Amino acid sequence: MFRRIRDFLVLWEQESQASLRVFRAIPDAAMSHLSAPEGRDLARLAWHLVEGLIELPGRMGLRVEGSDLVHGGFICAPPVLMEEIIQAYERASASLASQVGGWSDATLDIQDDMYGELWARGLSLMVLITHQAHHRGQMTVLLRQAGLRVPEVYGPVREDWAGFGMKPPKV
Repeated sequence: MFRRIRDFLVLWEQESQASLRVFRAIPDAAMSHLSAPEGRDLARLAWHLVEGLIELPGRMGLRVEGSDLVHGGFICAPPVLMEEIIQAYERASASLASQVGGWSDATLDIQDDMYGELWARGLSLMVLITHQAHHRGQMTVLLRQAGLRVPEVYGPVREDWAGFGMKPPKV
């Protein structure tokens, strides 16, 4: 849970850049890759991050750019090009940071109705970050399954070790 706006903004910048690295690793031709017929494909997972970035803050009274696309808690269908998803994410992310940056630290203690529970805004912002990390993890698995290179998110990936002159560690 966040207690200071500055702490959120610093972490949000890092986390949103991590999401964008994953998005940029998805070529348009792989957007429909999924692991099971009933699962979400790469495009839907990426678009879900945009959706969550708009929908959850809306429950805190924020009108994040793109909120006009949300109806009944869900955003319209994903665009057909990854660049469109990337642009929507960048706009929504900047809009969120700008609006939260206008809050005081005391605002983080205000409670809002979040899915039938009362959550402090500092908790809601942490949930927003962990929600994104969760779905980025799903996307990296789908990227590997599609035979694509996974970008570095929290540390080196398998392909990075050769650049260090080392073999990947066995874990």
